[in-house]
Amino acid sequence: MRHLQTLRYVDAVARAGSIRKAAETLAITSTALNRRILALEEDLGVPIFERLANGVRLSTAGEILIQHVREQLTDMERVKSRIADLSGLRRGHVSIACSQALLPHFLPEQIAHYRANQPAVTFQVMRRDRAAAEAALVAHDADIAIVFEPVRLSEFHTLLTVRQTVHAVVARNHPLAGEGPVRLRDCLRFPVAVPTQDYGVRHLLELALRRSSLEMNVALESDSFEFLRGFAHASPLVSFQIPIGLEENPTFNEVSRPLDERDMPSGLLYMGQLRGRALPIAPASFADQLARAFSERFECV
Repeated sequence: MRHLQTLRYVDAVARAGSIRKAAETLAITSTALNRRILALEEDLGVPIFERLANGVRLSTAGEILIQHVREQLTDMERVKSRIADLSGLRRGHVSIACSQALLPHFLPEQIAHYRANQPAVTFQVMRRDRAAAEAALVAHDADIAIVFEPVRLSEFHTLLTVRQTVHAVVARNHPLAGEGPVRLRDCLRFPVAVPTQDYGVRHLLELALRRSSLEMNVALESDSFEFLRGFAHASPLVSFQIPIGLEENPTFNEVSRPLDERDMPSGLLYMGQLRGRALPIAPASFADQLARAFSERFECV
């Protein structure tokens, strides 16, 4: 395993962009870490980092090496997980990059359910929307990505696709509070609280506006859906969210109604992994659990 230690050092320096900062996280001296990097560069015959005034960055050779480094580290985690399974004690780590709609309710429930049976498995959950989720897979920062209306899918191996109709969210005393689908034009009679341009819900709203003569009176814009919903509770504004981000039995003073699909077709939530990568046992089994949960609650396409 000693050679893997050097690979971990390279990965830490690449992520930190600084030998000094990486040394602090690795609990070794920067001098010792620099010696290990220099020794590896001597073995390879090329520099893997460019030394800058304020840190380091990967050289062209380093960009090639770092992909190998991260593949080796993740493969070792997969091997360790399989060995642990031989003793009947599943260990492992699951790293997830996901749209923020999954953070309040769905993922906490699913992780708690999984760890009830596999308490030795640890989790990391990162909020990453659209392009950032796929980037996390490519960098081996995430095992699984779950993202609403991703920008591109070139490195994304889709495991499941789930239909999600955008909902209008209003306070219970709002004129639009009621049941059943609501027309977009009725929502836009009121000021709206919308997510920023980076998010899939905003992308679908903008597409719907381009196909119509409607305009949005944007009173509030935020990168936090929880903040947008909270503001809608306390004002006559209309906010928007997808079903997976809404509580099944809301305790908040809110009502959600699906937007009429004549105005805005449903969006798609994608769950996937890095193309060509074999997931370790823990991430693979958790992905299977998520697929079952999605299939039970929503329409998969």
